[in-house]
Amino acid sequence: MDVLKVSAKSIPKSVAGAVAMKVRETGTAEIQAIGAGALNQAVKAVAIARGFVAPSGMDLICIPAFTDITINEDERTAIKLIVEPR
Repeated sequence: MDVLKVSAKSIPKSVAGAVAMKVRETGTAEIQAIGAGALNQAVKAVAIARGFVAPSGMDLICIPAFTDITINEDERTAIKLIVEPR
């Protein structure tokens, strides 16, 4: 599964469009965020994506989880948001 990586500078509406498209195509989307600012943008994107898919009768849920990733040989903990229809 492709992971949508969100930063603090990501535009929530753009991320929301990607999430909505991914959920429509594959049935699930995974968002990865490191840090409070990135998580803030990711959560806003999920809220906006819910509005994008609602007219088609789809209701999205978000399942948060931790995941460990390696960046430049440095181990970091990221938040993973799994978005799928209810």
